[in-house]
Amino acid sequence: MKGKLLRSQVDGVQFRLRVAPRGGRDIVEGWVRDAEGGMLLKARVAAAPENGKANVALSVLLAKTLDVPKKTVGIRSGAAARIKRVQICGDPAALSARLAKLGEAR
Repeated sequence: MKGKLLRSQVDGVQFRLRVAPRGGRDIVEGWVRDAEGGMLLKARVAAAPENGKANVALSVLLAKTLDVPKKTVGIRSGAAARIKRVQICGDPAALSARLAKLGEAR
C-alpha cells in the first residue's frame, strides 16, 4: 500500500479517517485511497451524527480496535464532517504497527 498513512509525533500518531454514521454496526474496515490519492482509514458506526454521538462511538471503536484507553483518542479536526483527522496518544511505533495491521478495506 503506497501513500502516507500516519503522521508520527513525539506523543502519538495522527491520521485521516472517513466515518459513516448510521452505518449499521461499529467496525473499522481498513485503509482506502481518497480521490487525491491519499490514504485514510475507513470506519462505520451505528450511532447517528447527532449531538456528537457518532464521534463518541468512533472514539470508543478506535480505542477498542487499537487496545488503547479511550481518553488517548481525540478528533483533531472535522468533528462535524465525515473526513476527520484523528490523534491517538501513546508510543508512535506501537500505534503505527497496530494501525498498519488493519490492512486495506475490501
